[in-house]
Amino acid sequence: MSIIVPVILSGGSGTRLWPVSTGAAPKQFQPLTGDTSMFRQTVERASDRARFAAPLIVCGPAHVAHVEADLAAAGIDDARIVVEPGARNTAPAIALAAELARTADPAATILVMPADHVMTKVDAFLRAIEAARPAVAAGALATFGIAPSHPETGYGYIAAGEPVADGSPVCTVRRFVEKPPRDHAEAMLAEGGHYWNAGIFLMRADRFLLELERQQPAMASACNAAMAGAHSDGARLHPDADAFLASPSDSIDYAVMEGAQDVVVAPVDPGWSDVGGWAALHELGAKDASGNVRIGDVIVLDANGNYLHAAPGKRIAVVGVSDLVIVAHGDDLLIVPRERAQEVKAIVEQLAKRPPG
Repeated sequence: MSIIVPVILSGGSGTRLWPVSTGAAPKQFQPLTGDTSMFRQTVERASDRARFAAPLIVCGPAHVAHVEADLAAAGIDDARIVVEPGARNTAPAIALAAELARTADPAATILVMPADHVMTKVDAFLRAIEAARPAVAAGALATFGIAPSHPETGYGYIAAGEPVADGSPVCTVRRFVEKPPRDHAEAMLAEGGHYWNAGIFLMRADRFLLELERQQPAMASACNAAMAGAHSDGARLHPDADAFLASPSDSIDYAVMEGAQDVVVAPVDPGWSDVGGWAALHELGAKDASGNVRIGDVIVLDANGNYLHAAPGKRIAVVGVSDLVIVAHGDDLLIVPRERAQEVKAIVEQLAKRPPG
């Protein structure tokens, strides 16, 4: 089997993690879940050169400096950076990387990973990759299904079918399920055989591009033309802007996976989180005896279940409060009930409407 090419998607602005995550410095480049950024953790997840080729990073122009700094800090000097001329969602972004990988190796297998996910059990993820490789080599598009811990309504689900081979944990995909209401999520958990869709994929580059051409010919044509007209600047590759911006915008799930032929799912429990907001960081963080997560200079008296994040040079002191998210960062202070932390995105939308100055 050919060596696997990691494709790391580093778009997005992480608005639910404002004020730490911003458009200029989004969550994947912040040390929110450890001493290093989530982008660097993702790169290092696939740094074993016996198993993985040099990574391909797809990002926008505003984030290239962050990518290069984190790659240098990780000691990775052989990555290529595909600089998207504009945002067109995940399907076109993956198409650019797949074209590049296929040009270098017509038999290339790509592992697509978002840059802003956390895994605490990487070995389990690597085992799932190996389990999926035979099906992928035979032409299947593989997705990774996270074993659900609760009836989450904010994720899509994958319904698994029959095993692809005797003794294999990898199964055919019966269907993809959109983000369900709570009663449907509870029913899927009770039934079993349903997994959270993590948006991580393993597939031959040529198979993905064939599916894209079959289902989304305008997108495939635009991305092919963009790469044909690309120019290099050191490790950076700049697709032709006019060609790429002519592409329709859509996610890989809608554009390709839901209508694809021969799709399989590899179940895995890698201690995964997409770090979708401050409440997720409370779940992931080390807690004191009262259930508080304390980052930075924090003073707590008679307080329970809070996430308290003080940036360097800031201090937070709380007395008698429970289940809050309080973040002091730069000139901004966020205070929100933990159960409403997803609504932080609305604050960013309000700020965007303000006149400059």
